Amino acid sequence: MSGNGVKKVAEAAAKATKSIDWDGMAKLLVSDEARKEFSKLRGAFDEVNHQLQTKFSQEPEPVDWEYYRKGIGSGLVDMYKEAYESIEIPKYVDTVTPEYKPKFDALLVELKEAEKQSLAESARLEKEIAEVQEMKKKIGTMTAEEYFEKHPELKKKFDDEIRNDYWGY
Repeated sequence: MSGNGVKKVAEAAAKATKSIDWDGMAKLLVSDEARKEFSKLRGAFDEVNHQLQTKFSQEPEPVDWEYYRKGIGSGLVDMYKEAYESIEIPKYVDTVTPEYKPKFDALLVELKEAEKQSLAESARLEKEIAEVQEMKKKIGTMTAEEYFEKHPELKKKFDDEIRNDYWGY
C-alpha cells in the first residue's frame, strides 16, 4: 500500500473510532461473559487503531545516499538507489467491500428488526413480571372470583369440566 493509501486508511480508522459509541454498546450487555468479550474486542480495536495511527501512517525516512557513497562507493550505492527508486508499491484496490456491503447492509436491517422485536418482547416480559409480582402479593387474600377475573380462560375450562361431569380422574 502506498504512503498515501496508508494515510487514508489511518484517517478512516480515526474517524471510525470517534463515531463508535463504546459506552452505549457496553450498556446493552447483560452477561459478564458478554462484557468480557466486549472488553477484548475494544482492546483489539484500540491496538489495531494505535498501530494504524503510528506505524503505518508515517512516511519512511528518506535514505541518505551520500552517507553510503562515502563508505561503500558510488557504483554499488547507485545500483541500490536505482533499484530502490524503481520499486513500485501497488495501490490497494478494495474489491471486498463492494461485494460484502449489500450483505452487511441487509444484516443491519435484520439487526434493527431483531432489536425492535427484542425490545417489544422485553417490555412484554417486564409487564408480565409486574403482574406476577402483584398476584404474588395478593394471592393470600384473593377470592376465586377475583382470580377468575384475571384468568377467564381458566374459569371457562373449569365450567366446561363441571358441565361435562369431568372431575379429573
